[in-house]
Amino acid sequence: MKFTDLSSPAFFENPYPFYDNIRRAGAFVPLAPNVMLTGRHAVIDALLPDRRMGKTYMPSVIARYGESAREQPVFQALERTFLMMNPPAHTRLRALLMKAFNARQIETLRTIAEETTDSLIDAMRGKREVDLVSEFAMPLPLQIICRLLDLPVEEGKRFGDAASLLVSAFDLAPLSADALAQANRAALDLEQYFGAVVAQRRARPGSDIVSSLIQAEEGGERLSEAEIVSNVILLFVAGHETTSNMLGNALIALHRHPAQLERLRAEPSLVAQAVAECARYDTAVQMVVRTAFDDIDVNGQTLARGSIVFMLLGSANRDPERFEAPDTLDIEREPSGHLLTFGAGIHYCLGARLAMMELEIALQKLMTRLPQLRLTNLDALAWRKRNNLRGVERLIGAL
Repeated sequence: MKFTDLSSPAFFENPYPFYDNIRRAGAFVPLAPNVMLTGRHAVIDALLPDRRMGKTYMPSVIARYGESAREQPVFQALERTFLMMNPPAHTRLRALLMKAFNARQIETLRTIAEETTDSLIDAMRGKREVDLVSEFAMPLPLQIICRLLDLPVEEGKRFGDAASLLVSAFDLAPLSADALAQANRAALDLEQYFGAVVAQRRARPGSDIVSSLIQAEEGGERLSEAEIVSNVILLFVAGHETTSNMLGNALIALHRHPAQLERLRAEPSLVAQAVAECARYDTAVQMVVRTAFDDIDVNGQTLARGSIVFMLLGSANRDPERFEAPDTLDIEREPSGHLLTFGAGIHYCLGARLAMMELEIALQKLMTRLPQLRLTNLDALAWRKRNNLRGVERLIGAL
């Protein structure tokens, strides 16, 4: 097993046969010295909330790129985000951000999400054919995260490509020299833009998340300028890239299972269950990485201290030891408290509630307002060449 096994055309098209092999191979499958994969639900479910597992971001990057990774702007930017932090720094910053993502605040965005969804559908109506990725799945979460950050939507669109390039640095398989150079340029462009945004909010604070990060203080300490900029970039990127891919994957899954699609159309009240099942069946974020800070006994094996573990969430969500008929889409499947789509433990996805709300609104309105919608390129999908963030380039819908 080697890193390049996760960047083959077959893997991008359909990673699930590969995941079957990983689960059968054992609880932990060696990938490089001190680096391993796991795709078993029981193992990942046990390790994610374990406080003895944490983040050592740069060592995991060095394992793939070598020591020169320390000098790459994209990896330096990502290392400064709360996503890569451990307590107590992570605890302090996450507590602040949770104020913007709690249930009450998310509900205040429901009307905005509904109005945005209706507006995008209005723009598509009357057309014979649309690209649901560029005309619906991408702009919907982008407009909402721009509202949270108090950014002009046009500015958000302008930096959408840079955000996609930055996300590519999360991939397990190393980027080519050209792709890494593009990711570095994207990181620098985003840092320059959001650095200017932070400067503006210092001069004229508002009620947005950027202003909240600037004003945050804990124990007499404030976030550095670089930390603020990096975390605003993370929120911008994560706030639309993951949700847009989840929406596209959900539409593909439902249209490839027409009986399930018709069931949802007949009973829209099933939309929350349908979203949860689609998120299990083909999630956008396919893997996360953790490091063992101590020797840990799990699933009958000992994980040695210092081991870097890439946890395949997409594999865990299809583990037959956890889910009955895991390769079958069933929107009436009993809800599971152990779905790993959004991770678990202290790093559980901050925007999970917002993402699920957006997905539910999007699917419900598509079902009711465009009941004749059908996808015409299901047999010729171009999947993005990413082994971490799964999604398609285009999704053609006939209206």
